[in-house]
Amino acid sequence: MAKKLAKAVDNYLVWMIAAGYASGTIMIHERLLNHFQNFITNQNISWEQVFTYDTLNGFEKHCNLNFAANVLRSLSRYLFKQKLISDPIKKPRVRLPEIYEDYLHYYEKIRQVRRSAFAQTRNVLSGFNDYLAKQDIDIAGIKIEQIDDFLTEFNVRLMPATCRYNRSYLRGFLRYLYFHRKILKRDLAPLIVGVPVYTQAQPPKFLRSDEVKALFAGLSTDNCKEIRTSAMVHLGYTLGLRPKEISLIRLDDISFVQGEISLADRKSANPIKLPLPEITIKAIAAYIVGCRPESDHRELFLTFRVPVTPVNAATVGHDITVAIQKINPSASAYWLRHTYAQNLLESGASIFEVKQMMGHDNVQSTKRYIHIHTKLMRKELFDETL
Repeated sequence: MAKKLAKAVDNYLVWMIAAGYASGTIMIHERLLNHFQNFITNQNISWEQVFTYDTLNGFEKHCNLNFAANVLRSLSRYLFKQKLISDPIKKPRVRLPEIYEDYLHYYEKIRQVRRSAFAQTRNVLSGFNDYLAKQDIDIAGIKIEQIDDFLTEFNVRLMPATCRYNRSYLRGFLRYLYFHRKILKRDLAPLIVGVPVYTQAQPPKFLRSDEVKALFAGLSTDNCKEIRTSAMVHLGYTLGLRPKEISLIRLDDISFVQGEISLADRKSANPIKLPLPEITIKAIAAYIVGCRPESDHRELFLTFRVPVTPVNAATVGHDITVAIQKINPSASAYWLRHTYAQNLLESGASIFEVKQMMGHDNVQSTKRYIHIHTKLMRKELFDETL
């Protein structure tokens, strides 16, 4: 077993060198993995038990190093891809009742959330399930007073920002129970508010016309990162795409000849084919021709540092936000999406057409956009049945 592990570690380190990892990073991995091999040998752990969560915990306590878990998980992912182990190291999950697991599957696959948000959502729902069981409450008959009682208990001693996120995670689950599963008789999600949040949520914020002109005038093409950011900004503004949706675009989704893009992996599983404006085609082409790294990955946007991988939604959101904040310091990446919605409404699109173009679950989400400014709100309320 010791020889098998030693060979696996050697192959992993060779792969790191070939992938272009920094020499300092490789040295840290090598030293820690040498300690890990000694630990496995001294503990007489079998090969089948080497890459398990329990072994990882045991080694972390033994070496008392916070980054040990990341190194071992990285090694296990490499060995899994090489088909040398059956599974990479994963934290075991306690399975929740079926309704929660169904929602979590929907939340992860359809809503396109970050891994950290998914983990925290599972944590909140686990606590919510425990609360209902302890209070002997049927989820179909739950009242807002009971939800408030749970949140007060669950959020005690947590920071305000964490409490806000936890309320948001629970709202998503309640909307799912009402709109998708028809388990609740009314939508309780809007009733979950926190001090100092009052009855009316803030309307979506957007860029004014002079800010849009300043944004595009200020986009630079001095280096590859800025050229990549320019393509992302064009996609966000001209198509109203979320950062997650931009990160998932593949080369095969784009037809330069027909001037259109297919979006299969949209939030809420609403695939759509959209025309690509010429200005956006040029921005994408400039990135592909001049800056996109050579890679077997088919995703459009890739990192520049080795090992080259597809960019994630957080990177897309960050790069777009940095570009917009040069114009408006309080803006975020989602302001482009909100601006897109405003442009659709002002061009005469119905609220249901906006729903389709924005990829919303239901028209309730789209209705928020009629509050963008008074003129649009009056027109939509008086001219259109919602």
